[in-house]
Amino acid sequence: MSSENVPPSRTSRPWGWFETLAEGEGYRVKRLCILTGRRISLQRHRHRCEHWIIASGTGLIDCEGTHLTAAAGDSFTIPLGALHRATAGDSDLVIIEVQRGGLLSEEDIERFDDDFGRVVKSGFNL
Repeated sequence: MSSENVPPSRTSRPWGWFETLAEGEGYRVKRLCILTGRRISLQRHRHRCEHWIIASGTGLIDCEGTHLTAAAGDSFTIPLGALHRATAGDSDLVIIEVQRGGLLSEEDIERFDDDFGRVVKSGFNL
């Protein structure tokens, strides 16, 4: 089932918001806005990989212990199972996220650290 002709619906999160732009068999495209100075949880996915394209803003991308600066036009690959996090810098960070895999839902988020008190996996050493 494709949602390519349906206007995106915005979902609020404590770090900002996201909206699904398109989806189809084995893929989903989302736009995320991480508000200035905020960050998403340190997380991994067991059923999907992601490709991030920075549409606007600046920030930091952490992936498997590597810390990279991010600015408009940069792109990053988040492999299946990789611990990752995005942090907005001194402006909102807008990311176009292309997900590929078998389970493309919020249920495929395994959190290891979170600034907003959401449940994290226990027994993980950062």
